[in-house]
Amino acid sequence: MNKIILNKPVLICLYGFPGSGKSYLARNLTEHVQAANVSADRIRSELFASPRYDNQENAIISRLMKYMAEEFLNSGVSVIYDMNALRSAGRRKLRELAIKNKAAYLLVWLQIDLESAYARTQRRDRRTSDDKNAEPQTRETFNQQLVNMQNPEGEDYLVISGKHAFVTQKSTIVNRLYQMSLISSETVQDNITKPGLINLIPQPFSTDQSHRNISVS
Repeated sequence: MNKIILNKPVLICLYGFPGSGKSYLARNLTEHVQAANVSADRIRSELFASPRYDNQENAIISRLMKYMAEEFLNSGVSVIYDMNALRSAGRRKLRELAIKNKAAYLLVWLQIDLESAYARTQRRDRRTSDDKNAEPQTRETFNQQLVNMQNPEGEDYLVISGKHAFVTQKSTIVNRLYQMSLISSETVQDNITKPGLINLIPQPFSTDQSHRNISVS
């Protein structure tokens, strides 16, 4: 499978509730778009045997994420920044990082209802790549993250349903990349979901078996 190659590097940032599907989207997207998946959960698991998820540890992860993202962008490689862009100030710095390295910037907001998001955090399968390094959540820690979130206001962003299948999510992102002049119309046609053909004329039910095995040429 040929990956989508963009006309210029792009920094794709993710925003949404815990359990909204950010890591799922990031992993799958890097299988279809030529980009580096810079994952906070993966970096944390490599650095800390027993993560605390406190402010000091988060600051270390954030610095490393930005350093890695800048190195990739400066080399002309797109980045999917898999760390929840919780605060408007943090998102502003990421936009500035993209501009500094002559890259495009795209904020993707994965939207899902609260109870579905929380339920997902309680059903994580630690055997899977998306879940094994994710932060464990209690109702208290989940609610605390909600308190720290600042929804984008006056920012350009793309809304994607966290409940949709990836093929639908990918189509939405591909269309936005086209609108940003990062891919060609031919690439869009090759990578969007195409509805299957359906027979719009109902066929009457018949018990007449004489019409079986008739072919039309």
